[in-house]
Amino acid sequence: MGLEEEIEELREEIAETPYNKSTEAHIGRLKAKLAEKKEKLENQSSSGGGQGYAVEKTGDATVALVGFPSVGKSTLINALTNADSEIGEYEFTTLNVNPGMLKYRGANIQILDVPGLIEGAAGGRGGGKEVLSVVRTADLVVFVLSVFEIDQYERLSHELYENKVRLDTEPPNISVRKTHKDGIQVTMRDTVSLDEETVKDVLRAHGFVNADVTIPHDLTIDELIDGVMDNREYLPSIVSVNKADLIDEDYLPTVNEDLRAHDIDPDDAIFISAEEERGLDVLKERIFDALGLIRIYMDKPGRGVDYEEPLVLREGDTVGDACEKLGGSFQERFKFARVSGPSAKHDEQQVGQSHVLADEDVLRIVARK
Repeated sequence: MGLEEEIEELREEIAETPYNKSTEAHIGRLKAKLAEKKEKLENQSSSGGGQGYAVEKTGDATVALVGFPSVGKSTLINALTNADSEIGEYEFTTLNVNPGMLKYRGANIQILDVPGLIEGAAGGRGGGKEVLSVVRTADLVVFVLSVFEIDQYERLSHELYENKVRLDTEPPNISVRKTHKDGIQVTMRDTVSLDEETVKDVLRAHGFVNADVTIPHDLTIDELIDGVMDNREYLPSIVSVNKADLIDEDYLPTVNEDLRAHDIDPDDAIFISAEEERGLDVLKERIFDALGLIRIYMDKPGRGVDYEEPLVLREGDTVGDACEKLGGSFQERFKFARVSGPSAKHDEQQVGQSHVLADEDVLRIVARK
């Protein structure tokens, strides 16, 4: 029996097994085996060669437009950026990953128009694995849905999940440390609903014999497996609904109902028309915010504050991160910095490299000569 058949048998057994406390450990073992076999199959496929999509990441952040064929991604990237993506009224127009650069609020945001996904992409259909590998390297996923096919969201999300992309969630905060003896020792809080034996069975299925495992919060079996595998990508996402110019006002409640059915708040979805270039300002703003970008205006000696080309960082970044991005010998020669703006207690506050910056701070670095 081949790996694909074994994977299908495991999926069927998991689907047919009712979930309760008495079957939890068994399902945990099955899901762990399934994850391992899927990983093995993927590695075999990768070693078999095939053309991939190599895209060099440039700019301050990278965004992947994800959608099925003919949903309007090529039109959208052309409207957002300086790209020139081929457009046609038929499926599979985009055959290669097509990057463009969105310039917004002083940031250079790389937008990737990837080939339209099809169902079964995670299993390799339509070059799907190569496409999904590009998505995994992005900083943000933007779903591009047709206003007439909102159910595309569930199918796309499934393909991403199957390719180890976890959207809008944090990695499970668990610790697994291999030891040399004493078997598998589990430490977890009372709030964790998983049985200790289930945790041990999942670890054993992944080849652990001796290990110290710490679980400080409640989680599902799937999240436990994700934490043990430790090769998932955790990305934020936003949803855009294209071709909004084609719907009548009477049809809008149906669209909103379809969105809610897929746990998407209609107020969070961005209705756009790539063809008519409507709603794109809102989309740009949401992309910028979802990426957590901040603009730092550098106070340059003898030249004043540069408001035209800010230094673009991420929320939570520090003066030290600014020095690193500026390059050169700033970090080695750093004496102190002066900050004015939202993160400062007062204008020209003197700070060190650990100071956390905020959007639209003015920063002057004083360095040793």
